[in-house]
Amino acid sequence: MPIIRVKEIREMSSEDRSKRLYELRTELVRLKTMIKAGGTVENPARVRELRKVIARILTIEHEQKLGIRGAKTEGKKEK
Repeated sequence: MPIIRVKEIREMSSEDRSKRLYELRTELVRLKTMIKAGGTVENPARVRELRKVIARILTIEHEQKLGIRGAKTEGKKEK
């Protein structure tokens, strides 16, 4: 199960996304540090999940910056 869904990310304000992005990046750095130090991580798959969610947030931020999101959804509604 994903940490946060795309629909939830799109519903957030830009400020909320920035805060969430900071939290996720902080957690990712903490986990990577634990791995590098030779410690055991409770859920190693969490690193991959965090990377994917960070990428999703950045992608949605970029789409909104360029105004792409509206064009994609409007095309689907007309069909």
